[in-house]
Amino acid sequence: MNMPLETAASTVIAPPAPKRLEDMKLPIVMMRDILLKTMFRKNVDMVSDVARAICLPTAVTQELIDMAREQKFLEATGTLNANSGNEMGYQLTDAGKTRAQDALAQSEYYGAMPVPLAVYGEQIKRQSIRNIQISRQQLTDAMGHLILPDSLLDHLGPAVSAGRSILMYGPPGNGKSSISNGIRDAMGDKVYVPRAIEYAGQVITVYDPIVHSKAEAEVDDPNSLRRKRSFDSRYVRCDRPTVITGGELTLDMLDLVYNPTARTYQAPLQLKAAGGIFIVDDLGRQQEPPQALVNRWIVPLEESRDILALQSGEKFETPFDTLVVFSTNFHPNEIFDQAALRRIFFKIKIDGPNQEDFLKIFALVARKKGVPLDETALVHLLQKKYPTIDNIYANYQPVFLIDQMISICEFEGIPYQMTPDLIDRAWANMFVKDEMIVK
Repeated sequence: MNMPLETAASTVIAPPAPKRLEDMKLPIVMMRDILLKTMFRKNVDMVSDVARAICLPTAVTQELIDMAREQKFLEATGTLNANSGNEMGYQLTDAGKTRAQDALAQSEYYGAMPVPLAVYGEQIKRQSIRNIQISRQQLTDAMGHLILPDSLLDHLGPAVSAGRSILMYGPPGNGKSSISNGIRDAMGDKVYVPRAIEYAGQVITVYDPIVHSKAEAEVDDPNSLRRKRSFDSRYVRCDRPTVITGGELTLDMLDLVYNPTARTYQAPLQLKAAGGIFIVDDLGRQQEPPQALVNRWIVPLEESRDILALQSGEKFETPFDTLVVFSTNFHPNEIFDQAALRRIFFKIKIDGPNQEDFLKIFALVARKKGVPLDETALVHLLQKKYPTIDNIYANYQPVFLIDQMISICEFEGIPYQMTPDLIDRAWANMFVKDEMIVK
């Protein structure tokens, strides 16, 4: 049974906040050093402020501070701060400052305590993209601005609900990119993205404001029926992420990014897209051969796990929970071998519209842009212009032609209109005449 988006979203279980230091499952020395580095860099001294800075509950932060005090890295200031609820202040000792500087020399990372990779793997299972079931209505609503044949949704719906890989192919200008964005919009629910994860003592930052759209904070109103739901604040509650790449995609962008100055790692694009969608647009336009790009995805697509490598050369596995959408203007047989095509779960051809759908799109765009339709101009377009290109229609053409006519009208200082002459002038800009240029 398909659930509305609100119901589907509520099934994502939030990561529980740690209650004790032992719940963290991180190396004690790493946690202590991140505490010292954060206090040193951010100049925070109250437990509540430190807790917010390292994204841990106050009780767990206090445990960490007490441990650092026993090791003589912190000391109480001896005064209560009335502005902070009579909290005791803490400051770094000389030994603490030295240790913080030594730790910063090893890694500049400070702030939010990372989530162990294994713990994050459990959260990925709780919010897996394969747990989502998209209904036909949800998909239709998300693509309401597109004129699509029912047969396309027949193929697209099961592909999206499966959360597997999709290859969309067909002639350019027929909405493959728009359909990819519509798939993203149909998801609708929220997931929890870690600010950083930890593996083998190394910190890998994941949350990226450029990629992740932070959800609005819920108000903790005691009079409200829906109270604010608490969760591990090392995570950020976000819309399901979408990473869109085009001709700029290279194989290096799918590897860990190491910052030699900060001595920290940044997650690759596919890890940032976990729980969401990775769209590879214009496949075949990259510097890397399409076959090489797809070969890189074989293990992730088949086994739902990815393999990354640290600077040391050590390789490790990360969960791969991403709907990968490939979009290309080439026929699949031109750019892939059959082994690669087997790995892509759904193959969907996106053709241009027929004349009836073309006219629907044309009328829709004209109404939206305030250009009155003219029967004589439309007949001229269909009977005089399209036969010159074998009556091949594309979804981009109505927008292009109407925008051209609008530009001409604005230049000529006349009201928006549609005439055979304007059709001819707009058409002349849609194609480049094949001719020899004398140099």
